[in-house]
Amino acid sequence: MNETILIIGACGQIGTELTAKLREMNGKDAVIASDIREGSEELMSSGPFEILDATSKDDILEIIKRHKVSQVYLMAAMLSATGEKYPDKAWYLNMTTLFNILDLAKEGEIKKVFWPSSIAVFGPTTPKQNTPQKTVMEPTTVYGISKQTGERWCEYYHDKYGVDVRSIRYPGIISWKAEPGGGTTDYAVEIYHEALKEGKYTSFLNEESALPMMYMPDAIDATIQLMNAPAEEVKDRSAYNLAAMTFTPVEIAEEIKKHIPEFEMSYAPDFRQEIANSWPQSIDDTAAREDWNWKHAFDLESMTKDMLENLGKRYSK
Repeated sequence: MNETILIIGACGQIGTELTAKLREMNGKDAVIASDIREGSEELMSSGPFEILDATSKDDILEIIKRHKVSQVYLMAAMLSATGEKYPDKAWYLNMTTLFNILDLAKEGEIKKVFWPSSIAVFGPTTPKQNTPQKTVMEPTTVYGISKQTGERWCEYYHDKYGVDVRSIRYPGIISWKAEPGGGTTDYAVEIYHEALKEGKYTSFLNEESALPMMYMPDAIDATIQLMNAPAEEVKDRSAYNLAAMTFTPVEIAEEIKKHIPEFEMSYAPDFRQEIANSWPQSIDDTAAREDWNWKHAFDLESMTKDMLENLGKRYSK
């Protein structure tokens, strides 16, 4: 593979692990990590890194030309919970960065684009169970509005200008490597940290808040698999539904108790509860499974075991 890849937003939750995996697959010099700030020591030392303001098209183009970049993964975004605090900033960041990359692809500066969407595109009028690939979308957060709008623009640029842009509607992503990034599903990451550090956790969602979730290795594999699929297999140019598991705070707490019997869970729902209530509880991702053979590897049991093993090593040091 003689491609040079630029990852924008490489210091984020997904970007950190995506960078590592792509460098492992393609060689460190073939993957340029970038962000508005420096990342972890591991990220910074594992290959080329550029400080980049992704709202500046000129700055992006300079890096693309200097490194001869052919693929861009645009992971920079302000997520759901943070976006509700700063709606104007979230809209500006999420949309300006997308237009910059789509325009550069339209102008022939890059060949292929990955841009992440989210289950936040759905809203309270969307079917909650087995949410279809194509369905009602009436998002209630600025993050969701920006992602739904972005899906339409991705499809438009593909249909009108032939831009090879690909996207996934990520569910909640759980990882032990990177810190949560300000999303509504972050309780499912925080709970593992607090279980090991404090033996207890107070959830900002109520007991029965069922949400679609996915372990980070599956999310990374799906992203790369979609980007490597032949163009003719990528039939949906808005974004693909993607699913692995659905659980509630009660269910994840019970799974943790199998490993840490003394773990205690309490509940204090905050403004994020209203966001969670507007999202689907389970996702139908048949299109991804049929079009480019997507399969998930982790369920709640295997993910919990892996999370606690890896975080346990970190906290025992």
